Amino acid sequence: MKQNIDPAQMSAFSFASRKLPEFMNHQLVQCPTCDLVYANDPPDQSILAQAYHVASFDSAQEADDAAAAYGKAVMPVLSRLPRRDAALEIGAGTGIFLDVLRSQGFKVTQGVEPSAAAIAAAPPHRQGWLKEAIFRESDFQPESFDFICCFMTLEHVRDPHDIVAAAGRLLRPGGAIALVTHDYRSGVNRLLGKRSPIIDIEHMQLFSPKSIRQLLERNDFDSIDVHSFRNRYALRYWMRLLPLGVGLKQNLIKSLDAIGLADMKLSFNVGNMLSFGYRPLR
Repeated sequence: MKQNIDPAQMSAFSFASRKLPEFMNHQLVQCPTCDLVYANDPPDQSILAQAYHVASFDSAQEADDAAAAYGKAVMPVLSRLPRRDAALEIGAGTGIFLDVLRSQGFKVTQGVEPSAAAIAAAPPHRQGWLKEAIFRESDFQPESFDFICCFMTLEHVRDPHDIVAAAGRLLRPGGAIALVTHDYRSGVNRLLGKRSPIIDIEHMQLFSPKSIRQLLERNDFDSIDVHSFRNRYALRYWMRLLPLGVGLKQNLIKSLDAIGLADMKLSFNVGNMLSFGYRPLR
């Protein structure tokens, strides 16, 4: 897919989470071996870090809804952990999922988040759990976590292999990694094609079941599982993702507001995957 970036469309929300789709993208190519779609000339790490640092944030409700869905989905993963001492979330946003992990018995919860606006939107009790930065393995001790998660973030980094490899070294034996990513081979994304919300300037790569499984296998995780994932959001948010004009979407949302349906929560499989694996026990 050829590069399609219009600077005139860029805004403070271009690198924000759960924004209105802009349908801009870097040049994307597909690996014939592992099936990964990726930007073959991505921006420098420093440019990405700055873009996320200054990005706006206005999706607190959607973040809460996502955390609830993620929490339900990862329960089977957490049930297999030998211990629940410490957890790390990469791309933590406001840290809402760290609250979920605390409720599941984790004594220490840490999050890494590059967006200053997202951290500022976090309540005071989470502020000390969040580090404003791009994830760096050197910021943490080896084998210091029992669970590491990265939800809708792996597409945004320059090299997902570095993230997953680092997670393997930061996990204790028996610890688990959990990832939520888009699946570009899902029916809905194939149907929408270039009008899918996953075609986005933020995305340095797009995964398929084959490519995400190979990423975990190449980093020596075992008991790997990859399956589709259902998101649950208010109807007003689902309307924002439709491949329609902004004015039409706004009118649809106003109509739903008028009849009291805009805040109704619905679950859909919109082409996302939950993937997880465990660091082998010694």
